[in-house]
Amino acid sequence: MPPNIHREAPLRWGIAVILVLLASCGFPLAPVSEHGVPLRQPEAGYREVRVGDTLYSIAWESGRDYRDLARWNRIAPPYLIKPGQKLRLFPPAGADQTYRPELKPLPPTSNQRATAEKAPEKKKSAEEKPPSPAKQYVAAGATRQLDWIWPVEGKLLERYSANGPNKGIDIAGRKGQPILAAAAGQVVYQGGGLRGYGQLIIIKHNADFLSAYAHCDRIYVKEGNVIKRGQKIADMGSSGADRAKLHFEVRYRGAPVDPQDYLPKK
Repeated sequence: MPPNIHREAPLRWGIAVILVLLASCGFPLAPVSEHGVPLRQPEAGYREVRVGDTLYSIAWESGRDYRDLARWNRIAPPYLIKPGQKLRLFPPAGADQTYRPELKPLPPTSNQRATAEKAPEKKKSAEEKPPSPAKQYVAAGATRQLDWIWPVEGKLLERYSANGPNKGIDIAGRKGQPILAAAAGQVVYQGGGLRGYGQLIIIKHNADFLSAYAHCDRIYVKEGNVIKRGQKIADMGSSGADRAKLHFEVRYRGAPVDPQDYLPKK
């Protein structure tokens, strides 16, 4: 037997005890991961299409405009993709970057106009400042205006954060509560393939605007369905979440925007 084995054994046991004590006190011993996948990964240049993916879901997941992905990968409408196909997530060398036109205020929706008409008139004093314009925006030259409604009734749990992790709003509710389409459009994704969203529905409202409804329970629509504003599309649930709630996002040309800038004021 080697002469130092009696000295090494107590040392190994001592290290093991220290590690157990650190873990019990809440100190992380390794990078946090979920299902064996690191939570922070460098973004890859390509994304392989999996079963259930659509061009819209991959664009949503990567934060791109679906039209950019289609152009970079030479995919023509109706933007069909197939499992195993590799999609470029960045423009090829020499290709134009994403075009972001100048934004201008969006005129009030019919709901906002009705609210304004019902409100009593107030005499403005000389010192009273004019109200600030609504925080709604639309691309200059856009021809179609959407009329939004709240997808569910409930307490607002979390607001949109432009510089934070929450790119939508979270609304509390109960399991089975109806989820409504916030505006008319077409379902372009329905499934559970986007991590962190649970059972998800993505609706394309026009060429520029899409909305997403996450953590659903039972779903009543399929990809390709044309949806009316206010139509029931799902029941609220807690898939991919710690409680029953709706996580609702709006994206304009691939970029997250604050849903409350478009929904009727409460």
